Amino acid sequence: MSEFRRGARLGVDVGKARVGVARCDPDGMLATPVETVPRDDNAIRRVLELSNELEVLEIVVGLPLNLSGNDTASTADAREFAAGLALGNRPVRLSDERLSTVSAHAALRQSGRSQRNSRSIVDQVAAVILLQNAIDVEKRTGKAPGIPVSSA
Repeated sequence: MSEFRRGARLGVDVGKARVGVARCDPDGMLATPVETVPRDDNAIRRVLELSNELEVLEIVVGLPLNLSGNDTASTADAREFAAGLALGNRPVRLSDERLSTVSAHAALRQSGRSQRNSRSIVDQVAAVILLQNAIDVEKRTGKAPGIPVSSA
């Protein structure tokens, strides 16, 4: 197994109406849901508060690319949100999150929840999926996932 940087991380799935937040334990064993933050003027502030409360090593923001790896309509939005988070006191990384929301809807359907009944938690589940993928990549490769976001 490759070298894994010990420390809890926050996973963030940026949506137009809601922001899903998940965290993992310091050993990166398991990502779990934390909160669904309404997407408003306070969303970045709330995610930064959570990162401080949970004393995370870094924040991993999902980068929504299309299947061929190109930007989508949501990519610029996620980059802008990540840049806002980078103004805080934790490092921020953008990590490929292709299909995390699709996977979240599928997992919730399999558990017997309708899409309408899942609306309040699907963003958290997507954040769990993207964060778990990021920590799994780091464990496999020994390299931090995605790309760092500068606060400039």
